[in-house]
Amino acid sequence: MPWAVQAHTSEEVVPGTMAARVAACTHCHGADGQAGPDGFYPRIAGKPAGYLYAQLLHFRDGTRNYEPMRYLLQGLGNQYLFDIAQYFADLRLPHAPPARTTAPQALLEQGRSLAINGDTARGVPACAACHGNAFTGMQPHIPGLLGLSRDYLAAQLGAWRTGLRKATAPDCMAKVVEQLTPHDIAAVSAWLAAQPVPEPYVAAPANSFSLPIECGVTPLPGTRQP
Repeated sequence: MPWAVQAHTSEEVVPGTMAARVAACTHCHGADGQAGPDGFYPRIAGKPAGYLYAQLLHFRDGTRNYEPMRYLLQGLGNQYLFDIAQYFADLRLPHAPPARTTAPQALLEQGRSLAINGDTARGVPACAACHGNAFTGMQPHIPGLLGLSRDYLAAQLGAWRTGLRKATAPDCMAKVVEQLTPHDIAAVSAWLAAQPVPEPYVAAPANSFSLPIECGVTPLPGTRQP
């Protein structure tokens, strides 16, 4: 049976519930996982469960390097981590309006072009080719790209470009980002962060579209690698 999903405040958290168990998560990622105030702790509410689960495993096992997360998750089993992922995935909460951008129009236009069209001359697929035309992602493993801060998006793309962030092999994001310049990363991050988030903002059903590049997936508990 799925966890009961409802909004909580710190005063309403009941010991023994999932809301109590994920209190350490919401301490940084904001109430109900709606994002931290500084932009570096992203929104996790409503992200696909498979994606969240994979990130928790990567942090715990050191594939994705951030020591506070590794320390927080060490010793937690796979099923427990999946329960956490599913809890946040089931939350349906409104998004805040995007922060006002100060990026030059030319940079935003470059970002829009990369996000929607890619760059075939360099073998760079559009963000939309994998994350969907509405950038909502796809169940169960591909996250949406809207509602994230410019700094967070740029930091993650930069981490993939330098090898600090990795994903399950074959790591399609690493392959894509190695073709991007720092200017490309700045452009696409600025454009995505400036887009309003349509409501309801939910990932497309699994297999809604085919990906242009092979991507590894983390098997969910009780399943095998396809």
